[in-house]
Amino acid sequence: MRYIIYGAGGVGSIIGAKLFMAGFDVVLIARGEHLAALRRDGLRFKHPNPDTIENLHITAVGHPREVAFRPDDVVLLTMKSQDTAAALDELRYASGDEVAVVCAQNGVENERLALRRFANVYGMLVILPANFLEPGSVDTTSWPVTGLLDIGRYPSGVDGRAEAIAGDLTRAGFISSSLPDVMRYKYTKLRENTLNAVHALLVPDADATNISNRLRDEATACFRAAGIDFAETAEMMARASGMSASVGGVGQGGWRGSSTWQGIMRGSAGTETDYLNGEVVMLGRLHGIPTPANEVVALYVDRMAREKQAPGSVRLDELRSEIARRAASLASK
Repeated sequence: MRYIIYGAGGVGSIIGAKLFMAGFDVVLIARGEHLAALRRDGLRFKHPNPDTIENLHITAVGHPREVAFRPDDVVLLTMKSQDTAAALDELRYASGDEVAVVCAQNGVENERLALRRFANVYGMLVILPANFLEPGSVDTTSWPVTGLLDIGRYPSGVDGRAEAIAGDLTRAGFISSSLPDVMRYKYTKLRENTLNAVHALLVPDADATNISNRLRDEATACFRAAGIDFAETAEMMARASGMSASVGGVGQGGWRGSSTWQGIMRGSAGTETDYLNGEVVMLGRLHGIPTPANEVVALYVDRMAREKQAPGSVRLDELRSEIARRAASLASK
């Protein structure tokens, strides 16, 4: 199989790098300054081996139209969810609708979007420490086992392709199994990803335990009201217990922040918050569950990204006060 990494930012570039280093055929689809750096200098992949920098000259293109698709291709979507619909349209135009599409992304909306356009859709649970703050360069804090990448068909089940992909990822240095209920774990990851917004809004040493717990509790209540099955967090993390995270990591001291934080640091105008906290908010509105904490942090992150505010620029007392105000407003309706 050939692996086409579509949206090769932090997570996508690291997956592509490790597959490439294991001898697999890989194509990266990237954009902007990152694409220019990949084409000019190759991918600078930093990892704690100790603090090794690999310079990998992986084929990099800017659009699916530049790929001559083959029957054995597997496309891993690794862009942020807000970019998925447009990317899928371009992919279908270039490849047809039979190529295998793997949603290696946060949230649970990407698989729905893909299934509207493609026959062979897979969900992937991704637990992978990745830093991506400058074009052409990514790093990870876990080596030689770099992440957990479980895969299953969407909406459920496994097949020979899923098992083959899991086998290739295992050979490349990931923990990977084919799971018939992979979306059960992706909902658990979604619940944990609601905290990404807090990491972006507040300074790192802010005691936001109460807010974090509230975000999780709202997600749990919404999942139960909607009849959505999900794993306990400990069960999900147990699957990643074989990851070998180094102490201190690489670069400037290890993992530097959530994907939301990193996107705002890079100056991205949009974030995936509407597909993380926003998914919880939508479920709450559909099933009559109040979600004031998720509503407020989603609103604040959107404003931060649009106004190019620095991460950590929101005061903890302000965020708590606004959540309390929103909760009172919802309770009065």
